[in-house]
Amino acid sequence: MTRYCVVFDRHELIAAWGTGEGDLAASAAVLPSGAGTIGLLSLARALTQFSGAAWRTYTHPASAAGSLEANSEGWRREQERKHFSEVADAITRPNLPSGGSMAVSYSSLLESAHRVGRALHRLDDPQLVKAVAAEAAAELAAVESAELGDLSGRAQQAVLLSREDASPVQVAASNHLLQGDPFGPAELFVGVDPTAAAVAAAHWLAAAADVAAEAAGLNPTEVVLEADNIEALPHETPTLVLDLIGQGASPHQAVTGLVRHAMHVADGLLPDAAALREQLDDLEGTLAQYSGTTEADLTRMPLRLTPLDPQRPARDLLEDLLTGIHGCWLLYDEYEGLEHDGESGTDDVEEWDDEQTEQHQNRSREHFARLVRDTAARDRDRLI
Repeated sequence: MTRYCVVFDRHELIAAWGTGEGDLAASAAVLPSGAGTIGLLSLARALTQFSGAAWRTYTHPASAAGSLEANSEGWRREQERKHFSEVADAITRPNLPSGGSMAVSYSSLLESAHRVGRALHRLDDPQLVKAVAAEAAAELAAVESAELGDLSGRAQQAVLLSREDASPVQVAASNHLLQGDPFGPAELFVGVDPTAAAVAAAHWLAAAADVAAEAAGLNPTEVVLEADNIEALPHETPTLVLDLIGQGASPHQAVTGLVRHAMHVADGLLPDAAALREQLDDLEGTLAQYSGTTEADLTRMPLRLTPLDPQRPARDLLEDLLTGIHGCWLLYDEYEGLEHDGESGTDDVEEWDDEQTEQHQNRSREHFARLVRDTAARDRDRLI
């Protein structure tokens, strides 16, 4: 979200937002020179809260809630998104205390806009009201742009957010980037939505796992775990995604399900109590089998509610999936790397110097990438 701050010596309100490569800032409004510190900081705080509420409609879209029936979660999200058209009026004509009471909106977005309006009312500067209304409109336009898959300008901050759904436009853009570099180019972290990038990466991981599995004579769901014996890898999440795809889930279903689950945990919710009970039962049985640990001892042991970092689940998942693709190459190279190398004297691998080793790895990665591209193209229907 966009954060707002006051530059007192310049009498200026600044808007700042993150991108995949650093933070950007822009002037939002000129502040009245005679205004008090508390009033100005209240305005900045209210605008930051407003931005958070606006971007939550992007990260928690109605499309990811399942049902749109009246009073359902999807219905509430849909209603919240519709309030965009009422924001300008809330800022310019906010609910004010009257007769010892004040109307408060059920909508987080609208109520945050009313708080902005009340902060402006206390500052009593018509020009500031116009500037802040324009700033709020720019923030909403950035959210709308991100919803359409356009992450240019201020909408670029979406690359730092986790979203419960994935834009088809962003998935296609991510897939195009992976076609150029199946190991994952840096652009995946600076130019596209991380959930959408993870959806595309899951498709390419499945293709890479198929190639590695054929070379190693393993099941595709086993390859990243096996590659962990070659190089330490965060194998749990890639293996879970491969298992879900192997059971018939699409990359979209596998990724958005994991990201959504982690986002709910971050919100303080328990998404699936039955699954947690099953997880506890499995853990209890394992511990009892190997160490005699009883259920009472479980209270002293940490248990992860999600395999992802709940503060950045989509980017965390993307990183793990790309590492999984690297792991697939490690396993492939272990079994097939020398066969397709074309380097003379392959029997003397241990005698190669650093340059020969690097050349071999480059050739092996290039050959592996070609095979993965072919496999990803063959199974492209699962990404659509």
